Amino acid sequence: MIYEIAVLPVHKEQIEQFQRAFANVEPLLRRAEGYGGHMLAQGIETPEQFNLIVRWRSLEDHTPGFEASEDHRIFMLGLEEYFSEEPTVYHIEGAAFTAGDHEDPDSTLHSNTDS
Repeated sequence: MIYEIAVLPVHKEQIEQFQRAFANVEPLLRRAEGYGGHMLAQGIETPEQFNLIVRWRSLEDHTPGFEASEDHRIFMLGLEEYFSEEPTVYHIEGAAFTAGDHEDPDSTLHSNTDS
C-alpha cells in the first residue's frame, strides 16, 4: 500500500473557496484506478496549509496512472488558482493505521463530588 502526501499551501483569504473547489473535484480522485481512500486535513497551527493524504494500491496507480490522466488535469485546474505556492508531493509505503491498546483518558478521571 502506498500513501501520497500532498502539502497544499492555500492563500489565507481563499481557504473556504478552496474547500468548496476540492469538494467539486473530489469525485475525479475517487474514481481513479487503484484509489483506496483519502483525507484532506487542514493545519491547526497553519490553517492555510492543507495535507491531502491518498491511499493508492501501488505507486504506478498514482504516477503515472492518475497523474497522467485527463481527470488529474481537470482536478488540478479546479484547485491551482488557490495555491499560494507549488504543492509538495511525496510518497510513503506502509500498512493501514493500527490502534494501540490504551485506556480512554476520560475513564481514569475521578470526580470529587461527594456530598
